[in-house]
Amino acid sequence: MLNPEKWLEKYGDYLYSLAMLKTGKKEVSEDLVQDTFVSAFGAIGSFRGGSAEKTWLVSILQNKITDYYRKKDVLKDSDDYLQQTDTSFYSHFFETESGHWSTGYASNEWLVTDNPTEQKEFFAVLHKCIEKMPAKLSGVFLSKFMDENTSENICKEMNLSPSNYWVIIHRARLLMKNCLELNWFIK
Repeated sequence: MLNPEKWLEKYGDYLYSLAMLKTGKKEVSEDLVQDTFVSAFGAIGSFRGGSAEKTWLVSILQNKITDYYRKKDVLKDSDDYLQQTDTSFYSHFFETESGHWSTGYASNEWLVTDNPTEQKEFFAVLHKCIEKMPAKLSGVFLSKFMDENTSENICKEMNLSPSNYWVIIHRARLLMKNCLELNWFIK
């Protein structure tokens, strides 16, 4: 049984946190959560109870976030962006001559913890790393690794060619690796 009077109290913070993680923008996240509640309220009659109330609201929010990235057209000029930044991006991480990792960027062994306090701190650092990522990379990165969306679906939803998708994922991984190593993991 749906209980819209309690949605904000029960799910507001969770939905807002999820939207913040995916957009990195306070006002946008607030609007997306509000739009989620409005859409859900309008669709109460179509809710069949096949999932929990929270799951249903999260699903609506995910669709709102996808629509936000589509409408914003963040990836509209991704081809040009990738070409314009190609040399400077890769020269930062790799030796130009050999293609090997530049000094200080080679893979390090990461120590992972099960301590809840450290996990909370880690997710705060992870969130900051995502916020620092260029918008042309973060939406694709989040869709792949947070939503566990398939490559094919991401390309379709975000109107990307497979080659652009793989370049974006590769760059996003490099940036995330670098950010986490600088801000979290002990070298």
